[in-house]
Amino acid sequence: MDTTLARPPIGQLLDGRYRVESHLAHGGMATVYLGTDTRLDRTVALKIMHAEFANDEDFVRRFVGEARSVARLSHPNVVTVFDQGADGRTLYLAMEYVPGRTLRDVLRERGRLSPREALDIMDGLLSGLAAAHDAGIAHRDVKPENVLLGEGRTIKVADFGLARLFSQASHTKTGMIIGTAAYLAPEQVSRGAADARTDVYAAGVMLYELLTGGQPHTGDSPLAVAYKHVNDVVPAPSGMVPGLPPALDALVALATSRDPELRPADAGQFLRAITGVRSGLPLGAPPAPLAGGPAAGRVDASADDTMPPAFALPVAWQRTAEAPRAEAARDLIPGMGPPPPARQSFGVPQNGADRPGGTRQWPPRPDQGGAHKTLIVSQGDGPYPPAARRGFLGPREPGLQRLLFSRRLAYVAITVAVLLVAGGLAWWVTQGRYTTVPRVGDMPAAAAQAELRDAGLTVVTGKAQLDNFVAKGQVIRTIPAAGARIARGGRVTLIVSAGPHMVTMPQVTGQPLANAKAAIQHAGMVLGKVKQEPSATIPAGIVISTNPAADTSWPQNKPVSLSVSAGPPVPNFVGSPKSVAEGWAAANGVSLDERTAHKSNQPVDTVIHQSVPPGSPFTKGQVIVVVISAGPPQVNVPNVDGMQVRKAIRMLERLGFDVTVHGLPIFRTVTDYNPKSSAPKGSVITLTTIPFGIGGGG
Repeated sequence: MDTTLARPPIGQLLDGRYRVESHLAHGGMATVYLGTDTRLDRTVALKIMHAEFANDEDFVRRFVGEARSVARLSHPNVVTVFDQGADGRTLYLAMEYVPGRTLRDVLRERGRLSPREALDIMDGLLSGLAAAHDAGIAHRDVKPENVLLGEGRTIKVADFGLARLFSQASHTKTGMIIGTAAYLAPEQVSRGAADARTDVYAAGVMLYELLTGGQPHTGDSPLAVAYKHVNDVVPAPSGMVPGLPPALDALVALATSRDPELRPADAGQFLRAITGVRSGLPLGAPPAPLAGGPAAGRVDASADDTMPPAFALPVAWQRTAEAPRAEAARDLIPGMGPPPPARQSFGVPQNGADRPGGTRQWPPRPDQGGAHKTLIVSQGDGPYPPAARRGFLGPREPGLQRLLFSRRLAYVAITVAVLLVAGGLAWWVTQGRYTTVPRVGDMPAAAAQAELRDAGLTVVTGKAQLDNFVAKGQVIRTIPAAGARIARGGRVTLIVSAGPHMVTMPQVTGQPLANAKAAIQHAGMVLGKVKQEPSATIPAGIVISTNPAADTSWPQNKPVSLSVSAGPPVPNFVGSPKSVAEGWAAANGVSLDERTAHKSNQPVDTVIHQSVPPGSPFTKGQVIVVVISAGPPQVNVPNVDGMQVRKAIRMLERLGFDVTVHGLPIFRTVTDYNPKSSAPKGSVITLTTIPFGIGGGG
């Protein structure tokens, strides 16, 4: 995986607003930096996507939509997303900065937490998740690393929606399991399905880890761990830490049922279950960390954390052989379900006072002693059934025995029928007649209506609303919210976007850049790119043009771009004496970095290169590098005096000289040449000649 960034961000000013200060953390999708919002002068956390995601156009499109959805979450237990954007190929989120540690850091330090501490953290976690679930957003990657513990016992959930984006990235392999293996729900592994109930499962695994200091399933590879979630139940925490109250075992069992239908429907339901248990926990001191970590063995929790007897309810756990584990867990949690139905018994009661009419009071009164047991109901006119009493007196006649047996079967059949009817009615009243509102946000209105009708709901369309983040004709939200419980056939109101707010672009052409920025912000618009353009006629810092043009109606959330004069362009100094460049630089407040080229055929002190191309903008104080020729190299001139002209010319040209000849045109020899000794390569050597034999005495 390419975990590099689009470019090194330290010190960079993203979108002209967010200054990247220092590195905070590195992950599989992004790197987090501490940053400063220079516009509002506040500290932020900047999550910058790795290059492989920033280069995926489909991912970028979904990233923008997901960021808008998460930005609408406003809850004290959710990390706030302030802004999203792309600076070139740098894709980023600007988020609330939460100083402190992650829950994973605390677990590494402490090993495990006391029951009250664990449920306090779960309260904050589930409150944040419940807000997201009410808005139709599933987290998909709930784990201690994504729970931030700030100052003043602040608990915040981070990274909503990113796991879903990762799973939809175009380079993600088909069939890849997205999430952290230790917290994957069975349906995520087997079917790739994820909703609010998968978040509840991960929260249940986290509760187990907080109570025991270890994860319920381990293996040699993440895939092995994932498939344990499919095939094995999450064990009771008290199996690792003896003395933990049964109600805590029940909470873990309730949330981690392998059947999602048996879990709480969302984080809000799980939070209500935890609140019922949490209200009865004492303020016990936190336990010491496990020696050697969670794998060191079982730890007795009874010495440092006890539970009031009202929460030690073994009744439901006696039913685990007869009913699903999650249903039994509900009976241990206040408010999560009715008590188990009475079980018929025709045997002799074990202990406890008998009540008139043949029934026994259970649990026993405090003065009777004894442990909690399953409720037993007898029939007849005394503490024992008539048949049992007569059994002590002697044998009955066969006809009477058959009659009593038939009556007994009738009682049993009637009782079973009543229980089945009552159970079915109770299921229909409490669960069967309800469904949940599907998530249809950001869908076209017609598609949303079809999906809601397919779910058996009645659809009405409310008044359209302007929305800067949802395209016209798409659904902003539903009433009730996505994920909410609703009766089958109930009415759901769609709130559809009427498009963004439109504002009029102010006239800022010809104004200084600072004044133009202030006018754009005052109009409620978003400033986008500011492009510097050289101009020989417009002073530096003055706005040349805008997009859109002045008085144009423009979407409020669509960035406005400006072209600003950078002043006169840089001239072309190449081929000019260096004095020309030096004079221009002094007049315009620019510094020259002069460097000498010793291998150049240009005349000495001639500019042969400049670092800033001609026509480019410049700023005062800018440094421009110019390369100055030291002149061509010196070459020794051979002695050609008395040599035939043709031979002398060939010799001098091979050395890089140009040659001119003065004298008679035929039968010449060299009588003189200049310059002598040495001359710059490429310079002219002058030869003087006379005809052969003239002036030489015949």
